[in-house]
Amino acid sequence: MDMHILQASKGDRPVAAPTPATGPRLLSREQLIRQLGLFAGEARLQPGLRIMADYVGASHYLLARCDLVQESGLDFVLSSDWPFDLVKGLANELVSGQSRTTELEKCLQLFQPSFTLLPAGAELPEGVSRQSCTLTFNVGRSRLSFIFLFFDGFVVSPERLRDIGLLAGYFASFLDRGSGKAERDFELTEREIECLFWIAEGKTSDEIAVILGISRNTINNYITSVMRKTATKTRSEAIAFAVRNNLV
Repeated sequence: MDMHILQASKGDRPVAAPTPATGPRLLSREQLIRQLGLFAGEARLQPGLRIMADYVGASHYLLARCDLVQESGLDFVLSSDWPFDLVKGLANELVSGQSRTTELEKCLQLFQPSFTLLPAGAELPEGVSRQSCTLTFNVGRSRLSFIFLFFDGFVVSPERLRDIGLLAGYFASFLDRGSGKAERDFELTEREIECLFWIAEGKTSDEIAVILGISRNTINNYITSVMRKTATKTRSEAIAFAVRNNLV
């Protein structure tokens, strides 16, 4: 995890509604692509994330592996220049926010960024708005969220956010996105994939128990483990995840 501890202070006004913004200090799309190509070739995660944040005019960025938000601690944070205490204090908010998001909404966030207000008690860097912007995308089996903060009054460009939504996954695919432990924890076992297959075939827990020759409770435990690892809430969402990632 790459964290920078910054001096924090309160900022209460939400950022303006997202409408196009231009300005000489923002990179052009061509400059962004050229610099990302250099950083990807050198496997430099933080400079690449920072340049993408600069492209949309963000003051701070956070990249999280949101399929791991249910794990303890902050292991799901891959890189961030948010104040450490802010990330630590908002860990539960990030977890609960993901749990309330449907699988379809998660997919649409690539093209429809979500804007949410941070809690009133959160200590923010001076001049930073409480409204955050989240882009969610997939890299292989991993689901990542790119979360931006902006200074008060900054006008966000939807076109620039769409550019980043398309480029972030391409850039992240070149890089090591997490520890070996995180990758191993996320992998589904053979039994879990078997259960997913039979669920996709429309079988109930009782029917799968008969097919596999194990108890109904054990089947339900496998299914619960699958949903925990894939950050899904229902069997239908787990099936959608499995189909999207070629697991069944």
